[in-house]
Amino acid sequence: MKRLLLLATGGTIASIEGEEGLVPGLSAKELSNYFKDATLSVDVTYQILMNRDSTNMQPEHWIQMAEAISENYDQYDGFVITHGTDTLGYTSAALSYMLQGLQKPVVVTGSQVPISFKKTDAIKNLSDSLVFASENIGGVFVVFDGRVIMGTRAVKMRTKSYDAFESINLPYVASIKEKNINYYWKPETTKQELKLDTSLCSDVFVLKLHPGTKPEIFDILKKLYKGVIIESYGNGGVPFEERNLLTKVKELNDEGVAVLISTQCLEEGEDLLLYEVGRKVAQYNVVLSGDMNKEAIVAKFMWALGKTTDVKQVKQLIETSIAYDLSTTWETEV
Repeated sequence: MKRLLLLATGGTIASIEGEEGLVPGLSAKELSNYFKDATLSVDVTYQILMNRDSTNMQPEHWIQMAEAISENYDQYDGFVITHGTDTLGYTSAALSYMLQGLQKPVVVTGSQVPISFKKTDAIKNLSDSLVFASENIGGVFVVFDGRVIMGTRAVKMRTKSYDAFESINLPYVASIKEKNINYYWKPETTKQELKLDTSLCSDVFVLKLHPGTKPEIFDILKKLYKGVIIESYGNGGVPFEERNLLTKVKELNDEGVAVLISTQCLEEGEDLLLYEVGRKVAQYNVVLSGDMNKEAIVAKFMWALGKTTDVKQVKQLIETSIAYDLSTTWETEV
C-alpha cells in the first residue's frame, strides 16, 4: 500500500462560508472526512501546511511547500498539495525548479467549488490526484478535471468551469477516468537524488505592453527590481517610434537589470529575429522566453536571480529547458 502525504494550503477546495464570502478554513480532519474512498488502496496522511486564499500566496509560501516535501521525502511514496486555483500554476512551476531530481510524484490540485458543497469538483480532483500520486513517476504535476499536466505548463484559462486548466505548448501527460490512467507520454524519471534549492529572489516585475505604454515607467522599475519581464506582442519586439521603449531596455541593461522578452500570446512562443522590432531589441543582452508560459517564466526568473545577478548567467539558466518548461526538438515531436 502506497503511503501518501497530503499537504493542504487552503484555497477554494478547503473554503467555508465566512462573513465576507468564501474563506479557507477546513481542518485536516474535516478535509479527510469529506473524502472517504475505500476503493483506493492508499494510506493518506493529511496535514494543514497553511490556510490561504491563493491570491495571498507569496514566494515565501512556495518555499514552505518545497521544504515540507523535502523534509518528508523519505517517509512517503508520493505527495499531494491542495491549493487555490488562482495562483496554482505559479506554485507548481516554482516547485518544479526548487525540487529537482524528484523520483516521486508531487501532485498539485484544487477545485472550482469547495469540497463542503453538495455539488463540487473537489472530490474527483482529490481522488484523481491520489491515484496519480501513487504512480512510479517523478516530477511536479497538476491534476485537474481528469487531466495530468506538467507543473511548468499549467495555465488557468477559466474562472468557473471545472476544466479550468490547460497544458500550454506541451501535450497532456495523461488523462484519468474512473481511477484508470491513460498516458499520452511519460516524462523521464531522473536517477539523481532530490535537490532542494529555495534560493529565490522575488524582485521580478511583469510589464504587459499596450499601445501608449510610457517609457518613464522603466525609470521606476530599474530602482525596484532585479529582473523585468516585458510581455510584448506576437513574436516579440519593443516599440521604438514615438514612445521609444528601446532606449529604456538599454538603460536597464546598463544598470545590470535582467530583461526578459516574452509574448502575450499563450501558444507557440516568441521569435525576436523575425521582425525589425524584434531584432532591434535582440541586439541587447535580453533573455528569451521561448514558448514558456508566464507562470513558469516568473518562477524561473526568481529562481535564477536567487542564484546570480550576472545577466549572462541568468540568461543561460532561463534559456535552458528544466522540467519540460521550454520546448526542445524532442518535446516538439511528442
